[in-house]
Amino acid sequence: MNQITPPPKLDIIPASAPFSDAQRSWLNGFFAGLLSPDVAAPLSAEQGAAVMQGAAGDGDDGEAPWHDQTMPIADRMKLAEGRPVRRKMMAAMAQQDCGQCGYNCHDYSEAIAGRSEARLNLCVPGGKETARMLKSLYEELDKAPAAKTGDKAADKTDAVTAPAVTVTIAEPGRSRDNPVTATFLSRRLLNKGKSEKETYHVEFDLSESKLDYVVGDSFGVFARNEVGLVDQIIALLGASHTTKVNGKTLREVLIDDVSLSPAPDTLFELISFITGGAQREKARALAQGEDPDGDAATLDVMAALQKFSGTRPHPEAFVEALEPLQPRLYSISSSHNATPGKLSLTVDSVRYVVGKRKRLGVASTFLGERITEGENLKVYVQKAHGFGLPQDPKTPVIMIGPGTGIAPFRAFLLDRKATGAPGKNWLFFGHQRSDCDFFYQEELNAMKTSGLLTRMSLAWSRDGEKKFYVQDRMREVGREVWTWLAEGAHLYICGDAKRMAKDVERALVDIVAQFGARSTDEAVSFVAELKKTGRFQADVY
Repeated sequence: MNQITPPPKLDIIPASAPFSDAQRSWLNGFFAGLLSPDVAAPLSAEQGAAVMQGAAGDGDDGEAPWHDQTMPIADRMKLAEGRPVRRKMMAAMAQQDCGQCGYNCHDYSEAIAGRSEARLNLCVPGGKETARMLKSLYEELDKAPAAKTGDKAADKTDAVTAPAVTVTIAEPGRSRDNPVTATFLSRRLLNKGKSEKETYHVEFDLSESKLDYVVGDSFGVFARNEVGLVDQIIALLGASHTTKVNGKTLREVLIDDVSLSPAPDTLFELISFITGGAQREKARALAQGEDPDGDAATLDVMAALQKFSGTRPHPEAFVEALEPLQPRLYSISSSHNATPGKLSLTVDSVRYVVGKRKRLGVASTFLGERITEGENLKVYVQKAHGFGLPQDPKTPVIMIGPGTGIAPFRAFLLDRKATGAPGKNWLFFGHQRSDCDFFYQEELNAMKTSGLLTRMSLAWSRDGEKKFYVQDRMREVGREVWTWLAEGAHLYICGDAKRMAKDVERALVDIVAQFGARSTDEAVSFVAELKKTGRFQADVY
């Protein structure tokens, strides 16, 4: 299904409607995406008020306290108690506006609630937990009581929801639903010596697609599953790799089309239909989100087949029970202004062991070892939601990006160099060891020497006896950080959401309190205001 993209701006909500400018602006944007220009007409003030009470709004569009990536889903849902279903859907989503689903969180929940999006499994960070909760909430929509005849508010709402929805196909390369082709150019290992990591600088040629981007945007990559894993799964099925499924061979479908990562509930449902006894009960329990053997979190598709060994679903039924293979998003580490027609990523290859079996990150190892130079792949650019350079090129920026979090900040620096932006630039970078994990070392040192990089503060967690992180380095130079903020600097974080981002924000609050002569509560409010005004932006995952 194609994502709905808004047509040109329409002033549907009149100035006389009883809303603030922000509410009126949001409603105009929302209805511009829903209503065909041929039928769109300004709403009366009364209709607008009914809309705010009805389907398009509920007075709940401001704060979203449940959007904390580290908060368990049960806690997020508790915060959403008493809210409309569409708000509960937002609470179920694990990350605010990461873009991997092709929407921001608000628009994805609106699309599901409005029944223009039937796919409930697009929230990649949320995974199975979020998909299960969205399914449950979607079922609540059908249970909602019908409006009583004569209900004036309902009648008014009905009056403004009648126009047909217009679906517009996104411009090629701007949506996961309409990707374009790029050419893989090269990969270069960024680690040295005895590093415990395997991180690559990966480059693509976009010249054929003529796709461009802005620093801060992300790059969507349609990876392919590893052939060895696919062949093992086919063997467990007792099938032939040439078996035809949906017009393709089983092997082709398993490589290109379906996810072999966490086993979906539908696979356990299928297994429960074709087995019996204790095995059936166990499969049913797993399908309902239970964990009878304490291993549910580690069951990918192959592990599920091994767990229920001897159960051999028909290949076609098996494929239908799997989820589609989702594209993966990466922060872009290059600048279109600096190198038009080319794009680069900074990618950690994910490898880990469960039991005795080695497992691989699908996209990271696809980019790190499986795709070959000159090979084509499907890609798209995901526009950033509130993450990008300041409009005024003179504005100073503070960038905090340990590990692969350096990616967008390398892009920022290359862009500021290419455009001649005079603003000061301060980079905080950290990793495990200075001698083997200093990504882009020569390049960054050259930027420092030239004056493009005003300051560079480094932190190495494994160089000494005590672990030392970027937030520790921030505290050491807290007075200078405060001085930059007082001068109007914008501050950016990119990287791990669960620990690093929280630790950095806590350090920032402490710096504001100490050097800005504020109480802790006042410092928290100051940081919140930085976020609200766009001076504190995060790209975390």
